[in-house]
Formats: sequence, C-alpha cells, structure tokens
Amino acid sequence: MDGIKYPVSADKSIRLLLKNKYTFNVESGFTSTEIKHWVELFFGVKIITMNSHRLPRKGKRKRMGPIMGQTTHYRRMIITLEPGYYIPPFRTK
Repeated sequence: MDGIKYPVSADKSIRLLLKNKYTFNVESGFTSTEIKHWVELFFGVKIITMNSHRLPRKGKRKRMGPIMGQTTHYRRMIITLEPGYYIPPFRTK
C-alpha cells in the first residue's frame, strides 16, 4: 500500500461518499491498474470505475546542485465501488 498516501476528507469527497465514491491521494508514479489491484486486495471490495487527475504542483522548491526542482506531487483518485461494498474508515498518521 505504498502507492496510496491518504484518504481525502474535503467537502466534495464527503458528498461523494453518499454515492459510494471514495477519494484518495496516490503517488504519481503508479498506474491506475496497480492502484485498483491494491485497493481490491487490501480492502476486499469490487471497483466499478476509477478516475484520476493530477493535482497542481504545490511541492516545495528544492535545489540539487545547479538544478532547481520540486518535491513529488500526487494524483487524486476517485474510486467508485459496486453497490453493497464499502471501505471502513481508518485513521491516518
């Protein structure tokens, strides 16, 4: 479960919970297929659809010698589960 960072608890994501849609921030290096496999395996649920979008770069600016770069950013995944399945709430660090 290294790819899934944490669940999102914003206003829109809480409204989506009523439609059986869950929102997670995931690392941008993983594919949707890998994330789908991890969620189905870890939580024991069946996924209908997954939508993702890249978040705007809000990473910290870091210098590595003469090259200026930014820290990693995340993608947001909205996962729709089949009726009858749910992901129990869990605590984050």
